Amino acid sequence: MDLNLLVALDALLEENSVTAAADRLHLTPPAMSRTLARIRRATGDDILVRAGRSMVPTPRALELRDETRDLVRRATAVLTPVRRLDLARLNRHFTVRGHDALLAALAAPLIARVGATAPNIRLSLLAESVDQPHLTRGQVDLEIGANEPGRPELSCEVVGTDRMVLALRRGHPLAKGRVGVDRLVRMAFVTVSRRGRLHDAVDDALAERGLRRRVIASLPTSAAALDVVSRSDAVAVVAERVCRPASARLGLVTRRLPLELPPTPVVVTWHHRHDSDPAHAWLRGEVRSVLREVTDGAGRPATGPGHRSGSA
Repeated sequence: MDLNLLVALDALLEENSVTAAADRLHLTPPAMSRTLARIRRATGDDILVRAGRSMVPTPRALELRDETRDLVRRATAVLTPVRRLDLARLNRHFTVRGHDALLAALAAPLIARVGATAPNIRLSLLAESVDQPHLTRGQVDLEIGANEPGRPELSCEVVGTDRMVLALRRGHPLAKGRVGVDRLVRMAFVTVSRRGRLHDAVDDALAERGLRRRVIASLPTSAAALDVVSRSDAVAVVAERVCRPASARLGLVTRRLPLELPPTPVVVTWHHRHDSDPAHAWLRGEVRSVLREVTDGAGRPATGPGHRSGSA
């Protein structure tokens, strides 16, 4: 039995592409095609079949995917020596992508902490994008946002939560006095959405009361939305603790919303191939510590393939 076929099968089932799997395993597409042929003979199944210009897994392949992934992960852990991490000599480049407000809160303290203990580490902090293939393709090491991943190959940890508040300029006509629902729906809102959405959880909460608010624009980042708020009578709903420094710099005030909105989680996500990587685990720990200081720290342990409660 050639156990390398398991590694190839894992890559094929994750990428659904012979070319992408070949690139991931540093093989040529013809070599990966020959490996797929061997896998088909070994399993008695086509595994991947052509559907238009792409390839899709067979029902048998879908049954094998999670088990194959777990076998490869465990075999990798067995054959990987335990290394003591020498932070002073560690020479790595890590890429972290996330929501702009979270990166703004994270950047300065994380850079300072990393520089003090691992001076040869380089960090690239990237803005969120609409497409999401970067973690699976190894282009991003950590993703930071508000959503837990729905893909089995991704692990995540909720490191804290934040409360959504109303941000408005200090001289706003409605800045004084209690902000009730009746006053809230008279305000002009800008929303934060990298996809340009004008509807969010605030609208859902108002709809339950039979009410609607007036949304005049959507901005791709919290920073852009808060800048608009500082220059107009528009208001925005933002995360309280994460956006506090930006709100203070712009002279904004924040008020509690007269609506019941659930706390917004702060989620750190990574590909499970990094679960046992000591350097990656160290970076996750630094990111976790900073974000817990920024938020309320009401997190949950890491979850995902290979994780048990309390693991990190």
